[in-house]
Amino acid sequence: MEAMKPVLLLALVSAFFLGGCATAVPKPYKVTAYAPSNPDAVRVKVSLSTQHVYVIENDRLLMAVQGCVGASQATPTGSFRIQNKIKNKRRVSEPDAGYPMAYWCEFKPAYGFHEGFVHPVPRTHGCIRLHREAAARLFALVRVGTPVDIAQSQPEDQKYASCVQKLDQSRDPDPPRSFLLSESWFKDPTGPLLIQEN
Repeated sequence: MEAMKPVLLLALVSAFFLGGCATAVPKPYKVTAYAPSNPDAVRVKVSLSTQHVYVIENDRLLMAVQGCVGASQATPTGSFRIQNKIKNKRRVSEPDAGYPMAYWCEFKPAYGFHEGFVHPVPRTHGCIRLHREAAARLFALVRVGTPVDIAQSQPEDQKYASCVQKLDQSRDPDPPRSFLLSESWFKDPTGPLLIQEN
């Protein structure tokens, strides 16, 4: 029996990691975004019901990601255009002045896409928060004047919802405030932001 203990232990460990428990380990959140052939043809579509953000060039999907939309104050619906972009934007009002809102892409005064925790349910004050991997790529894909369409649902929900990697940062701890307020917070994700297709 003593000789079998290591074999039994190995079998139990293998069963644990090969069974359903191994899938509980979160995958790194990596976003794929393709460079547009014609930046003037790029548009952003947001579905409030799914919290999905689609970046499209004509009929070509460039990026599909999960965001986090307004709860305490609704994200506005309608047709807009990107009005300005500020990579190193910080919150200026209280509470929490100085909090980073990196990769800010404003589509309506005081409303924009920016980096922040993404929750599986609406949670923002009307802005659209994105994971850093997605926010940096959206910032690279859009320019001032890029159209933004925000609605309860989008046709792309039927076509591309399976392309969206689900994300839940609701239990992630806040980074140290000293890091949040430092300039190193605004460092880009590693690797190329946009993939060039031939």
